[in-house]
Amino acid sequence: MAHSLVCPETVSRVSSVLNRNTRQFGKKHLFDQDEETCWNSDQGPCQWVMLEFPRCVCISQLQIQFQGGFSSHRGRLEGSKGNEGLCKIVDFYPKDNNSLQTFPIPATEVDRLKVTFEDMTDFFGRVVIYHLRVLGEKV
Repeated sequence: MAHSLVCPETVSRVSSVLNRNTRQFGKKHLFDQDEETCWNSDQGPCQWVMLEFPRCVCISQLQIQFQGGFSSHRGRLEGSKGNEGLCKIVDFYPKDNNSLQTFPIPATEVDRLKVTFEDMTDFFGRVVIYHLRVLGEKV
């Protein structure tokens, strides 16, 4: 059974935050399980979330809940272990809606993961995400 792999020791970074307002729209809201909060990126051609896990994990699923109208048509998942460079794991294709979407991922061991969002549905290239979950097993 897959478990959430994001823990308090997981280091996260994001490409941008709307108006640099981290209190209202910061990365911490991706993982707080609160239906009222979200990460809201600033505008740009692509947006990304980087996760560095405290130990190696085996990912099997990615779950994302966007705000409709502020999603992307295409996403890319990349990962690495140790000092290796990031390698593409899979492309995924979200729908532009408010539902929690689940994307199966080929079982991959990583300690660093980058989720990149491209081809935004918003004219200015913003993305709004209420929940981001990485599921799998600890190695």
